[in-house]
Amino acid sequence: MSAASASVAPIHGLHHFAWRCRDAEETRHFYEDLLGLPLAHVIKADHVPSTGEYCPYVHVFFQMRDGSYIAFFDLGDNEAAAPSPNTPAWVNHLALKMSTIEEVHDAKKRLEAAGIDVIGVTDHGFVHSIYFFDPNGIRLELTTETLTDKEAAEFKASAHKELAAWSKEKAERAKASAA
Repeated sequence: MSAASASVAPIHGLHHFAWRCRDAEETRHFYEDLLGLPLAHVIKADHVPSTGEYCPYVHVFFQMRDGSYIAFFDLGDNEAAAPSPNTPAWVNHLALKMSTIEEVHDAKKRLEAAGIDVIGVTDHGFVHSIYFFDPNGIRLELTTETLTDKEAAEFKASAHKELAAWSKEKAERAKASAA
């Protein structure tokens, strides 16, 4: 742990990840019926509590087994969030953890049976994952860890060194392309 992070109050985990959706019921069907995440809370309002801005919406929350949530805002206009024009579609994604590789395979079968295009199972050397898009164009990953505790500790121990090497390589590439 760095000196700076030692003084920061600990973050205990994810409460929720929120994204815009095109249609709350379509999103409910996908997350509850296909992925098995129960609809746990709905907020309907006309004004944004943090800004006071007028914007009628419904905010829906789907609960994961660890108590965290995936949440969506339906703004009532049947529009999904636009993808970032400077980012490849595979970059921004939400990875959801499963317990076993068998659960990942079962999810793949269930999604494909529902007509969802699924990529994988992909072995990344530390996780096995499948990838697909939700009805809002959000890329999702269902993944399970395949590391031993020793391997995980080795990755963590080398993380700062690996990032420093990447930063150096990136700077050298930028310098070479500027020349």
